[in-house]
Amino acid sequence: MTMATNPLTTIISSSLKRQVPQVAMQLADAIRGRHGSGVAAVLVYGSCLRGTPPTDSLIDYYVLSDSAAAISNNPLSRWLCWTLPPNVYYAQETIWGVTYRAKYAAVTLQRFESRVSHRTQNPYFWARFAQPVALAYCRDEETRSRVLAALSTAVRTMLANIAPLAEPEDEAVDLWARGFAATYESEIRSEPPERARRIAEDNRSYYTAITDVVLGEDWNNRQCAREADWARVQRVGKLLSVMRLLKAAFTFRGGADYLAWKISRHSGQAVELSDWQRRHPILASLTLLPKLLRSGAVR
Repeated sequence: MTMATNPLTTIISSSLKRQVPQVAMQLADAIRGRHGSGVAAVLVYGSCLRGTPPTDSLIDYYVLSDSAAAISNNPLSRWLCWTLPPNVYYAQETIWGVTYRAKYAAVTLQRFESRVSHRTQNPYFWARFAQPVALAYCRDEETRSRVLAALSTAVRTMLANIAPLAEPEDEAVDLWARGFAATYESEIRSEPPERARRIAEDNRSYYTAITDVVLGEDWNNRQCAREADWARVQRVGKLLSVMRLLKAAFTFRGGADYLAWKISRHSGQAVELSDWQRRHPILASLTLLPKLLRSGAVR
């Protein structure tokens, strides 16, 4: 199956072909090897594609599989991946004498396709994948077509939900900055408020192009827009974020230290963990999270 091309898929297809650092490709191969022949595609996204050196941050991947069996041998883990996707894992590899680290999420391709659609109110998936993504691995042309279609759907879903947030004087980059800020409020995140603007500015030409294609250059022409109940989306999203963090404690080895590192990196506030917190990440999160919320380290 080959997807018919249109202006939006042409833009996204070009993004998928962007150059990925060689170490990121090698680490993607190592991650794929963990999950066998059931892996359909591996996506790279996040700061790695915005110019952050792989040594300065974790590389972010999404592993899309044929079935949950390719994600985990544990029946409970597979069930959780279906009911509260994705499952999150940690990986590291020493390449040319340097240790590189990655955080990767795993989900079935079918579930991925459904979660970026307009039927899904929570922005966890469609807000991430309305952003530029690169392919580190793709099994065949049919899979590529499905991934491209899903990413196109994510863009349309995102714009349908954030278009009503625009002010009359906004440019496309302003709309995306407002949109990212709104979706951040639906998660427990450590990023400062200005990060939404920075992410939009980093790919200004991309967001301008896809917005013009979907909404039209006339900002009064927004047939795809819908009024999202952002207050409800954000309340439910915060709850889902807590549930995902608790679930990740079972799969993300070294996750407590990673979270502490990420919070410190983004907020500038040092987070020290005790040995007890590292041994009992779920119980520790129940005591640590209120402190982080009060301090503003996460929101």
